[in-house]
Amino acid sequence: MNVNNRLLAVSTVFLFATLANTFGETHRMVLFESSHGSDLSVWEIENDTVMGGRSQSSLTLSPSGAALFSGTVSLDNNGGFASIQYHFPTRKIDGFTVAKIRLRGDGKRYLFLVEAEARARHYYVGEFQTSGEWETVQIVLSDMIAVWRGDRLDQPNFAGETLAQVRVMIANQTRETFEIEISQVWLE
Repeated sequence: MNVNNRLLAVSTVFLFATLANTFGETHRMVLFESSHGSDLSVWEIENDTVMGGRSQSSLTLSPSGAALFSGTVSLDNNGGFASIQYHFPTRKIDGFTVAKIRLRGDGKRYLFLVEAEARARHYYVGEFQTSGEWETVQIVLSDMIAVWRGDRLDQPNFAGETLAQVRVMIANQTRETFEIEISQVWLE
């Protein structure tokens, strides 16, 4: 093999290695990360009390530094949900396909909701089951269905182009106490 062919072979191997490295990287967009001293004021609690219900919840820092969302869901006065939501300036999220949440739950089912734009007339919902252990749950963005006030809408699933809000909700149609620690929410 002459010098030019060797140079070409080495350059080709280097180029393919570089491309494999570039495309093999996982791209992340961190939406929220909690640690000791984190400011939880970016989150807002919204329970069924906005429509006359009686559910109660709080958001504090756990001893591990995670955001601890806990409370009691009541079915009184047609209630039945508790949630925390985080609004932020609309972000372009093209290219991201999943939302991931690092959490420790209580073995119950929760909902993950997103709004594509600020003050949207509907939101998109995915659900996840917690195990009671620290885990990372994954919600496929394109599987999230369009909903307004709990009713499914005849609209396409989440397009995953923009994002302006994330929310975690418990709404299992039962009276229950709950507790979930959230350390990070991100997109990949």
